[in-house]
Amino acid sequence: MTQIIVLPHEELCPKGTLFDAAPGTSVCDALLEHGIEIEHACEKSCACTTCHVIVREGFGSLAEATELEEDMLDKAWGLESNSRLSCQAIVGEQELVIEIPKYTINMAKEGHSK
Repeated sequence: MTQIIVLPHEELCPKGTLFDAAPGTSVCDALLEHGIEIEHACEKSCACTTCHVIVREGFGSLAEATELEEDMLDKAWGLESNSRLSCQAIVGEQELVIEIPKYTINMAKEGHSK
């Protein structure tokens, strides 16, 4: 099992947390399984940026992002060089420190009228 440390996020995880996740699990699934309700508007299909996270430690242990993920990340709010879509970042053997950005851009909802 791999330890994931989640830094405090005002709404989703005010005190921060840490938990173990099985290697091979997506960071998004690991967060959701541990009660951190990160948005994932495209149902984890790499079609939006709502599950964007910043990997503060352990970034190098993740497989490289695909071209599609890189293209989507270009649209993310608060993009950093160590940003990933949590639905595409697969947990490896190295501890991860994850920051969930304060804001997200929900391209599925933005400008959508009922």
